Amino acid sequence: MSEYGGLAERLRGVLDDLDDLAFDQLREAVAEGATARPVSEKELAKARRSVEKAVRELEALADAADQSAD
Repeated sequence: MSEYGGLAERLRGVLDDLDDLAFDQLREAVAEGATARPVSEKELAKARRSVEKAVRELEALADAADQSAD
C-alpha cells in the first residue's frame, strides 16, 4: 500500500468518527426535544464531505502511483 493509500485508510477512520459524533449530536437533540438539526451537526456534515473529498483525491493518487510502478 502506498503512502497515499495509507493516508486514505486513516481518513476513512476519521469518517467513522465524524459519523459517530454527528449521530450522537442528533440523538441528543432529539432527546432534548429539538425540532431542527443542530448547527454543530450541520458543521460535522460539512467536515465529513471535505474528508470524503480528501479520501477520493488520495485514492486517485494511490491508483496513479500503482499504475506508474507497473
